[in-house]
Amino acid sequence: MKKYIHWWQPQITPHEYSYVKNVLDSGFINEGDMTEKFERKIALLLHSKYAVATSSGTIALFLSLASLEIGPGDEVIIPDITFIATANAVSLTGANSVLVDIDPESLLVDPKSIEKAITKKTRAIIPVHISGRGANMTVIKKIAQKYHIFIVEDACEAFLSMYHGRFLGTYGTLGCFSFSPNKTITTGQGGMVVTDDERLYWRLKELKDQGRKTGGTGGNDHHNSLGYNFKFTNLQAAVGLGQLHSLSKRLKRQKEIYQIYKTQLSNIGGIKVFSCDVEGGEIPLWTDALVRQRDKLVKYLLQYNIDCRKFWFPIHTQIPYKLSDQRFPQSTRLSPQAVWLPSAFTLTDDEVLLVCHLIKKFLKA
Repeated sequence: MKKYIHWWQPQITPHEYSYVKNVLDSGFINEGDMTEKFERKIALLLHSKYAVATSSGTIALFLSLASLEIGPGDEVIIPDITFIATANAVSLTGANSVLVDIDPESLLVDPKSIEKAITKKTRAIIPVHISGRGANMTVIKKIAQKYHIFIVEDACEAFLSMYHGRFLGTYGTLGCFSFSPNKTITTGQGGMVVTDDERLYWRLKELKDQGRKTGGTGGNDHHNSLGYNFKFTNLQAAVGLGQLHSLSKRLKRQKEIYQIYKTQLSNIGGIKVFSCDVEGGEIPLWTDALVRQRDKLVKYLLQYNIDCRKFWFPIHTQIPYKLSDQRFPQSTRLSPQAVWLPSAFTLTDDEVLLVCHLIKKFLKA
């Protein structure tokens, strides 16, 4: 095969160029009116009262925890299978990440493991919605209410994905999103925090902009609290606003690609495509699966110019967070089998069917 089938491929349209040109022509490329417009659009889409743009999804998580005054001596529970940014955001606050095992049926955080890990030092839970598939927020909310702890949702892979009729990222006190290049919409880098809490909204604004609730002059401004520089830019917002013009088409395509994989690979020995409740509103950012001979399959598909992405190593295996495998039997067992199949919304039906054909051919052999 001469054509390369990408695991993911960002897509830029003429709309982005138009918005970016407007910002460049204005001469104001830092955070400003275009960023505020993008924030309002995201809040409206997610049915959230407030949205605050940040420099990345990692910083969205960090600022959310910091706005809740989580810091040294506190504990934050996170799943062992997630991108390391979730743990690093906790570390930025000075708090400790408490890793818990995952549900083998979904690779999402196991609510039973959450409750077992709660101590007097626990301040928050960060459920991670992998590939747009929602963690069990019904049970997690009950646990949080029972022990009076916060929920900060890592919805970086779940933009506009719904769980029981409500958007993921709006179940917790705060929800965090990412607009990195491999997401439904991208601003290059960038993130967003959403909340319905007005006090936290203004605190987030201070924390991301040197302690100022509103943009200043850089001169004799009043800085009433500690803050940092994690601002967005109008240039990024312009790209994001342009991306939104293709949003409906992209979401539809993501669901169509998932349905092809699910239909073609169901009841095939050696592979399990994780369930995504598309009818219930979940949006599969990527289609993920378990394959017994994952590494061999990935190598096999590369021979045909087909790219997959292997799942993250469990957080407990990474040097900064090193712990014993025995404490995490499910993530230790399943992570080496987990893979993201080619899921770019630029793929044609025939290309997805070809991937399925080759997977079945490999497994049969």
